[in-house]
Amino acid sequence: MALPVPTLAPRPSLAVLGLQERFPVRRAFCIGRNYAAHAREMGFDPDREPPFFFMKTAEAIVPVEPGQTAEIAYPSGTRDYHHEAELIVAIGRGGRDIPESEALLHVFGYAVGLDMTRRDLQAEAKKLGRPWEIGKSADQSGPAGPITRGATLDIKGHIRLAVNGAVRQDSTLAAMIWSIPEQIAIISRYFELHAGDLIFTGTPEGVDAVMRGDTMEVSVDGLERIRVAVV
Repeated sequence: MALPVPTLAPRPSLAVLGLQERFPVRRAFCIGRNYAAHAREMGFDPDREPPFFFMKTAEAIVPVEPGQTAEIAYPSGTRDYHHEAELIVAIGRGGRDIPESEALLHVFGYAVGLDMTRRDLQAEAKKLGRPWEIGKSADQSGPAGPITRGATLDIKGHIRLAVNGAVRQDSTLAAMIWSIPEQIAIISRYFELHAGDLIFTGTPEGVDAVMRGDTMEVSVDGLERIRVAVV
């Protein structure tokens, strides 16, 4: 018997502080090794590497509601699941070949997020010269908090992550190699950006594994912090 035409589940959406309307997620771009100390802890020389991006599916995004603790499942196929604290840029107006000088005009707001990574599978993919999706785009691998509207942000603000109350990642946004305007401009050379796109702007040093039962708390100065439990 022929299968019926499938009905797709709705895509995730993020809360917007101060509004009843939600921000619908279209897709997620992620910049790799955008903090020098993190690049070095992963065995790379940040001074010799141009910027590069990978993607997560929209379905990997897990909305973290204001004041709540989200739960994500420990994924299959890995024994080394790492946290990566990130600032997220939410795009509110699309475009291609966006000049850096105009890039912030396309920003709807900012949020706190996590780029969860099956590190062992990512390392194997790197060794074999294969794509990273198996390591980076696991189900529920992109928790994202409520969006704070506005195109201004303290670029010297701290970004921190603690696991079960112990701080593991602690840096500032000023340590990013490629600025937010630069990231938007570079992505828009290769993809037409659209409203609803997210940009995960990279993670500082201190990435490490989590286990079932661990709770992560991630903060960026001026934004709503998030709590995520691994189950």
